[in-house]
Amino acid sequence: MIYITGITGFIGQNLSQYLGAHVVGVNLRKQDPLVFEKGAVMVHLAGKAHDLKKTSAPLEYFAVNTELTKKVFDAFLASEASVFVFMSTIKAAEGKDVEASAYSQSKYQAEEYILAQKFPPGKRVYILRPVMVHGPGNKGNLNVLFGAVKRLGVWPLAAFENQRSFVSVENLCFVVKALIENENVASGVYEVADEEALSTNELVALAGEAIGKKVAFWNLPKGLVYLLAKLGDVLPLPLNSERLEKLTENAVVDASPLLKALGIKSLPLRTLDGFKKTFDSFVNE
Repeated sequence: MIYITGITGFIGQNLSQYLGAHVVGVNLRKQDPLVFEKGAVMVHLAGKAHDLKKTSAPLEYFAVNTELTKKVFDAFLASEASVFVFMSTIKAAEGKDVEASAYSQSKYQAEEYILAQKFPPGKRVYILRPVMVHGPGNKGNLNVLFGAVKRLGVWPLAAFENQRSFVSVENLCFVVKALIENENVASGVYEVADEEALSTNELVALAGEAIGKKVAFWNLPKGLVYLLAKLGDVLPLPLNSERLEKLTENAVVDASPLLKALGIKSLPLRTLDGFKKTFDSFVNE
């Protein structure tokens, strides 16, 4: 039996379909105490996502991402379930910094709690730190980027050159399934990313291909772009400082340690093919 919290979310819906039979959703608001079958798998996806609009109180992140994770993990340790998978975030790596966001800190503190516990023999515990996850039906910054390309046919941030890692939800689901099935993978923290990094300019070109539109790349002065982003921090503009950072930052993650741990050479879905699926789904919406 595979128990999944957050099964109604984007990753949860995809994972439940990917794993097929023997999947049970866990409603943490209603199911108390938490009871798991002997030999079961617990996949903890439920959490409070990063709020780009900054309307959430910091304490909300710790209540959900830290304290709720502690509760679920304690229930796992007290049960005879065998595998625990915690969906953290690549941002947790920043969480030890006092200036990090409440989101990053809350995920990091949940990780620290899990790692501080003693795992009984026969139990395996995996903390996954995925980079930005994308796939058909996903709503987020990629959807905003795609919408801008579709409406305007131009990309005004072409002056920013960057490289960034992403992971398709299909590859993420593959990793979770592989960890569940492979008893030889040691417990620990694993960063999850597709093998190839892409620039935002490359993503925009891919979005244009999906739409069938040749995108005009504008090299606006970076100073002007930063000024517009600052205005977006106080006015309801499509661009603000945090969104600009997400669209233009360098954030490359090496996928090879995870592949080595799983004993495989590559993930099933190539980076470009994954984005083609994602952008094609946006076209068809």
